[in-house]
Amino acid sequence: MSDIPPKIRLRGLYKIFGAHPREMMRHVHDGVGKAELLKRYKHVLGLENINIDMQKSETTVVMGLSGSGKSTLIRHLNLLIEPTAGEILIDGQDVTKLSRAGLRQLRQHCMSMVFQNFALLPHRTVLQNAAMALQVQGVGKAESEEAARKWLARVGLAGYEARYPAQLSGGMQQRVGIARALTSNSDIMLMDEAFSALDPLIRTDMQNLLLELQDELHKTIVFITHDLDEAVKLADHLVILKDGAVVQQGEPQEILLNPADPYVEDFVSDINRARVLKVRSVMKPINAAGNFQADVDAEDTLEKLIALSEGDTTRLYRVLHHGAPVGELDMRDLVKALVPRASSLVAA
Repeated sequence: MSDIPPKIRLRGLYKIFGAHPREMMRHVHDGVGKAELLKRYKHVLGLENINIDMQKSETTVVMGLSGSGKSTLIRHLNLLIEPTAGEILIDGQDVTKLSRAGLRQLRQHCMSMVFQNFALLPHRTVLQNAAMALQVQGVGKAESEEAARKWLARVGLAGYEARYPAQLSGGMQQRVGIARALTSNSDIMLMDEAFSALDPLIRTDMQNLLLELQDELHKTIVFITHDLDEAVKLADHLVILKDGAVVQQGEPQEILLNPADPYVEDFVSDINRARVLKVRSVMKPINAAGNFQADVDAEDTLEKLIALSEGDTTRLYRVLHHGAPVGELDMRDLVKALVPRASSLVAA
């Protein structure tokens, strides 16, 4: 685990919706669950004892089914929703204790948000929408529009500055939303189901764009999704929610190979493992006497290795990272990794 303090740290975070949320905390601490709290006390347990560290310059993906609490969680980070209990620490400061002015400073300078429905102002041009974040901060028109032009070009929208949102496709509108977030120059980007309204091909393009930008800019990104393939593709750290609680979190490869419980086993069972698992997750310590057919990179996907081997399960590969040997991969171990653990939810 890294010794560097996390950019965002959530500790003991609870959210209860209803008329008397704080009074309901004692029932939750006594073991009353989400269904019983609603039935007996007419309150909704939105988040239950959330503890997550989100590292600087990494993408933390929070995922779960509808109603799992993922959108509720991300709206706590900029205090659009206030917690019933717990701490929300950003660079070590508990944002729940900020003054109104401090909270305004946090939202304007430290965080930006990309929404599912784009949230563009229809009466403003693409350039005006992208420049808006800086203008809210008090930056002059010329300077803010210069920065907006830079980021619009970076997301592939040079030449569209004078258009209005209604004249753009959904994917192009979302690019404006990303350009607006980048123009704000904030360290943290919050993305709530940002690509879920897009067609599959456009969605893939946007995922690739985000990965490209992140490789260059090293933002701290919190990304909400209900799509496991998208989550595994984007995440450095993956958090899976169920009924407002964390059921498993960690490096995506580790979660795929070692699901913590039957719920997670069932959740990951249908994913294309060859496409998302990487060689480093399956390799073993290197044996210098090994009869290696070729060298492969630790970050290659298993799908790439299957193509390289032409389906021959007798082959053995040396694994390199930055050109140095770090392990070996037997194709028989690769085949085993492609078989998901049988779900405990299925009766024996």
